Amino acid sequence: MEKKLRVGVLGATGMVGQRFISLLENHPWFEVVTVAASPRSAGKTYEEAVGGRWKMTTPMPEAVKKLAVMNVNEVEKVASTVDFVFSAVDMSKDEIRRIEEEYAKTETPVVSNNSAHRWTPDVPMVVPEINPEHFDVIQFQKKRLGTAKGFIAVKPNCSIQSYAPVLTAWKEFEPYEVVATTYQAISGAGKTFKDWPEMVENIIPYIGGEEEKSEQEPLRLWGHIEDGVIVKAEEPKITCQCIRVPVLNGHTAAVFVKFRKNPTKEQLIEKMVNFKGLPQELKLPSAPEHFIRYMEEDDRPQVQLDVDYEKGMGISVGRLREDSIYDWKFIGLSHNTVRGAAGGAVLCAETLVAKKYIQAK
Repeated sequence: MEKKLRVGVLGATGMVGQRFISLLENHPWFEVVTVAASPRSAGKTYEEAVGGRWKMTTPMPEAVKKLAVMNVNEVEKVASTVDFVFSAVDMSKDEIRRIEEEYAKTETPVVSNNSAHRWTPDVPMVVPEINPEHFDVIQFQKKRLGTAKGFIAVKPNCSIQSYAPVLTAWKEFEPYEVVATTYQAISGAGKTFKDWPEMVENIIPYIGGEEEKSEQEPLRLWGHIEDGVIVKAEEPKITCQCIRVPVLNGHTAAVFVKFRKNPTKEQLIEKMVNFKGLPQELKLPSAPEHFIRYMEEDDRPQVQLDVDYEKGMGISVGRLREDSIYDWKFIGLSHNTVRGAAGGAVLCAETLVAKKYIQAK
């Protein structure tokens, strides 16, 4: 790419906003030129606005420290400075839906980490290795919004990344019933142990809204476009429990699957480790070379050892074995704020650039 695209981060001071900032440092295609946040942060430098709340393990990039934070509500002003934006705003769902559409209507593509538009019928919700063809629905969204270039695209919930790609790799064996329990890191709630001390040595057996997302969002990934909207798939039926555990980064899933066909263990492993999609074919900057790996050791994957596989963009699977009630069961692990949040959105943006949906203004 001759000249980097100008990027804005909406909600730049929060945890996912910070993850965007850190992932985009030295990105070959994108340059963060604008950071926007709530009115209380507006006017301060990014360094001042974040203060002691920088939650990444790597230092704040020098290039953003002195950027003046803009008011995210001044949509036209922010949009005039960028080619597209990543959205990680912390607002109510109604407010997010409204402000993301306002940005899109300024002819600014919005790639969102938020859940507000995941079920808007003409908004694509994409894991680029699974359903990049859903970006084709953007043409219908543009007609609704009255835009030539502006649109919204979203990535799915972080909790499904540890099992939905695996089930996709096994599609030809026709999985039709799935039971999953996810063990979710505290960074999924935007927290560290410093600001959530009650999570130390604790488990909370409830995460608001997560179980419905974990059961329904994979079906939207596996759906199809019909009459200008995404129609979700009917199967596999998924039932899920979501548990918050004392881990900083990394969502683990314990998954049980029934198949209509009768695959062998060797076939299941072969399909997983060879599974790839458009990002791998195009060699996109953030694409993991190997999306899913299988680990033979009985005690893997482990969060501490494996969460950063492929810089946090890959998925680790282990303990694949036959089950006495279901057909097969396995353990999956994904990085919730990299693959599951900001990194997944960056890969979506790279795919949108490759497919010519995002271009310089």
